[in-house]
Amino acid sequence: MSDPEPAPAQTPVRRLRRAARREQILDAATRAFARAGYTATGLDDVAAEADLTRAMLYRHFDSKADLYRAVLDRACLRLAETTGTDDFDENAIPALLRAAAADPDGFRLLFRYAARELEFRDLIDSITAASREIAHRNLARQIPAGPWLDWAANLIPAFTIEAVIAWLDAGRPDPGQAADRITQAVHGVMAAAQPAP
Repeated sequence: MSDPEPAPAQTPVRRLRRAARREQILDAATRAFARAGYTATGLDDVAAEADLTRAMLYRHFDSKADLYRAVLDRACLRLAETTGTDDFDENAIPALLRAAAADPDGFRLLFRYAARELEFRDLIDSITAASREIAHRNLARQIPAGPWLDWAANLIPAFTIEAVIAWLDAGRPDPGQAADRITQAVHGVMAAAQPAP
């Protein structure tokens, strides 16, 4: 009589502290949501990306919406930590590029997906409104008050975000020169907003 074969060893679930597990889930959710957006991404997709069970997700987040909001909030916090929230100066565009390069999926979620998702639109609307107000305040030093100042203050933040996303999508070419190229284009908008001679 032969001895029964031993049962295959099960891989133990790696125990992480609650905060570390939450960050793992947020990282996985950011990647999963960035691939397809909120609507097309299910909790099963996030669980698979995190190599966890769906039940484990529910230990940290009440719903898919709760998880997505946490992903967006974290992306906003990272963006604010890297770029600041007060003024646009010569460091603003390089800081924005650094933020996008450090968290490209989070950046895309904020400015590509959340902008199109009504349930989360309030977050991007508040970022957009703050960016326009800061741009208006800073541009008012160089452009006379009136409709062209308003035009530039609306256009420059939107253009800059789209330029950074296009830079990410192009594979981040010339990272040392990207800020200068975007800055040149922003200066073109500023020149176009000046009164005709």
